[in-house]
Amino acid sequence: MAQVTRRALLRAAPAAAALALSACGGSPPAGVDRRSGTLRSRHWPGQDIGWQLATPSARPTTPRPLVIALHGKGGGAADAFDGLHLDDHVVSTGLSVASVDGGGYYWHARRAGVDPGAMVLEDFLPLLRRQTGYAGKVAFLGWSMGGYGALLLASQLGPGQVAGVVAESAALWTSPGRSAPGAFDDAEDFAAHDVFRRTTVLGRMPVRLDCGTSDPFAAADRAFAAALPSARLTLDEGGHDDGYWAAHAGSQLQWLRRQFEART
Repeated sequence: MAQVTRRALLRAAPAAAALALSACGGSPPAGVDRRSGTLRSRHWPGQDIGWQLATPSARPTTPRPLVIALHGKGGGAADAFDGLHLDDHVVSTGLSVASVDGGGYYWHARRAGVDPGAMVLEDFLPLLRRQTGYAGKVAFLGWSMGGYGALLLASQLGPGQVAGVVAESAALWTSPGRSAPGAFDDAEDFAAHDVFRRTTVLGRMPVRLDCGTSDPFAAADRAFAAALPSARLTLDEGGHDDGYWAAHAGSQLQWLRRQFEART
């Protein structure tokens, strides 16, 4: 694993993000380099925000395409690798996969003064570009709350900067009254961040939707697919759990790899 000096970090870190690097706990798969650290953001005052990054160890001739993984409610940056084992697939796909803590704020600006979505786009993404040297389009992969977040953040960046989106078991609701407690501050917050209202921009980028037939979000995900007919929808056996998500990780990352290749 490459060593990064404190002096180099201080030169690279912008005022908006104080960065610390460390080796990740546990052993990554063979041929995989995993790094972790914390950042600071004005969008989450006073919080040390954990992040992790997995890349193939072999040095590439060009920087590897970047996938940002967004966790579900109650999770954290480690879930992408300790729960879903996304790092099992970085060597075969040649992708870099990164994850970051988002709390339970559903990846958008909240009345509490926290905006993890803006943190991802304005602080975490620039950090990843410095870490990897990759300057091209990015992709999003999220599950549950993170599936919703992947659609939302991709719609905010737009097709000019997004190669593809995987929203898995996405936490979606067709009206504010159906949403889970704490997902939105109120009906106005729901409307401002309703991805059903963002299908025009999402229709201009590749979107893949995967959901288990026993998942409580299956009906809403099916409704979203109807509103976004360009999306690839897969409804297959499974529930709302790590087992379903991990089982689909390899095919999802391979699909994202193809989207990167189609846009180079």
